[in-house]
Amino acid sequence: MSRFRRDLHQAPEVSAKEYNTAEYISQQLQAMGIPAQRMCDTAVVGRLTFSRPGPVIAIRADMDALKITEDTGCEFSSQVPGVMHACGHDFHMSAALGAALLLSQNRDACCGEVRFLFQPNEEDDGGAERMIAAGCLENPSVDAVFGMHVCPDLPAGILGVRYGKFYAASNTYRVVVHGKSCHAAQPENGIDALLAAAEMITSLDQLKTQLQAKYGRLVITTGMLQAGTLSNIVADTAVFEGIIRTLGPEARAATVNSFNEAIRRISDAHGTTVEIIPRDSYPGIVNHDAISAYAEQTIRNAFGSEKLQVLSEPVMTTEDFGYFLQERPGTFIHFGVGGSWPLHNPHFLPDSSLLPYAAAMYAELVTNYCSR
Repeated sequence: MSRFRRDLHQAPEVSAKEYNTAEYISQQLQAMGIPAQRMCDTAVVGRLTFSRPGPVIAIRADMDALKITEDTGCEFSSQVPGVMHACGHDFHMSAALGAALLLSQNRDACCGEVRFLFQPNEEDDGGAERMIAAGCLENPSVDAVFGMHVCPDLPAGILGVRYGKFYAASNTYRVVVHGKSCHAAQPENGIDALLAAAEMITSLDQLKTQLQAKYGRLVITTGMLQAGTLSNIVADTAVFEGIIRTLGPEARAATVNSFNEAIRRISDAHGTTVEIIPRDSYPGIVNHDAISAYAEQTIRNAFGSEKLQVLSEPVMTTEDFGYFLQERPGTFIHFGVGGSWPLHNPHFLPDSSLLPYAAAMYAELVTNYCSR
């Protein structure tokens, strides 16, 4: 697994460009006697069939890296300028390959099939949805799916299980406000798009507070505002962009609807016209309680209660693993790697010595599920 990690970390590839990574994964699986199928250009699906019939369990590992210049100083640093595995996807792939090796050497101990889903393009616009559309969960149908993400907020080796809403759904917005320009000394002759946009933006904070009272944690953040040309001209156009993050489909729908209503109401009051350009992104992660309970008990039995933490709070980051959970029962687990550097940081580098625990966790989840 250390070799897998070194090889993958040194040769990172960005979203939808994971050609060498996919070839490497395919070669390693085939060396273990696991047939590997290419899918969606850079995705890889490995199918390990055990000696007896039984359930089909899927393990997902994301593959893409980020456009970040590495500054870890490690001996196996990225050899690709400006690109590094700063989100731990090299760790995820190595853990999945380690589990594949363990399980391939113990085919008679299991029944059914374990399917390894090496997914591209998680960091950009999502590869999970395309893999599902291409049939990665079919023939035969997957019964349960498991995923994992390294977590620097948890101590090294601690496994975090979360019930229900875990990762936020992601929406972005672009709002274009159209007014009428005039001399700034005679604002009554124009329609101030900047003033309308400013009120819209400030109203969103109040809207967030109102929605949080009903739906819990959510985010409405404007990150960009552009308006006007000169200090003595009333702006005829203003543009602002931002993100919405919500937990669960009900909160997502209600927040988007309320957002649209608030923007249009303020636009009408100012006499402007407005374009709201939304973009729906990942649906977030809502873990299935029964599978989360199964994972919790399996981890307790395999590693001891001291290695388990039931997570009490969701996170407002997002992840496209949620697409798999919309199709099949499953759960997403946080794997503690400790350290002082956060994800997406040029210094982020989880310790390879933790890989056996991650691989063993996957292997336990598979074998115990099959034995049930």
